[in-house]
Amino acid sequence: MTRDDMATSFGRETDNYNRGRPSYPQAAVDWLVPATATTIADVGAGTGKLTASMLQPDRDVIAVDPDTEMLASLAKQYPTVRTLHGTGEQIPLPDASVDAVVFGQAWHWVDPDAASREVARVLKPGGTLGLIWNIRDESVPWVHRLTEIMHGSAAEILIAEGGPTVSAPFESVEENRVEWQRQMTADDIVAMAASRSYVITAEEQDRERILAEIADLLANDPDVTGQSPIVMPYVTHSYRAIKP
Repeated sequence: MTRDDMATSFGRETDNYNRGRPSYPQAAVDWLVPATATTIADVGAGTGKLTASMLQPDRDVIAVDPDTEMLASLAKQYPTVRTLHGTGEQIPLPDASVDAVVFGQAWHWVDPDAASREVARVLKPGGTLGLIWNIRDESVPWVHRLTEIMHGSAAEILIAEGGPTVSAPFESVEENRVEWQRQMTADDIVAMAASRSYVITAEEQDRERILAEIADLLANDPDVTGQSPIVMPYVTHSYRAIKP
């Protein structure tokens, strides 16, 4: 299974992705995207989790993704949003055409050197590159045990190792953290796990085992049983860089 295969696997699980994946806290989005930005490209937009949080009157948000099934789900939910098939390395927009380019849970899938050059191409001078990830708070013991069952993602490893890399012409990168909680049912958490690339691309027997172990954890772990709803702690990590 190649990295590209995993990056484009999510369309098989759009329903679980919509149900299980969290949206982004508005405070993090407001920090990431300048209030003056009127044209924004959301690259790796998926089903529109980040897209939705940026929609405002008089603002054009363009959703770009390599997975046509994910874009179809986004278009169904947000029919006014323009969707384009593309990647971080090949963004189908003209030079200097947007005020911001953002990647939600997506920069870890790109070649940072090629994507930095391509983002700079489509950004206007002074435009913003914004990167954002929702990461479960692994300092909570039962959440750590949950991740051990699901396996850590490339995004979680990237954040743990110090954050994303960007290349020229971008220079300094600013960072922001927002801690928050999401209320979920056990079925929501299983759906979240089912929407992860590692689980989607696993052999059927392994996939069934992982989801069964998660259901068992949620039913029997003393740190989580009795919670209704279950409180999932998150830390949203945001990064921004400016095109000179």
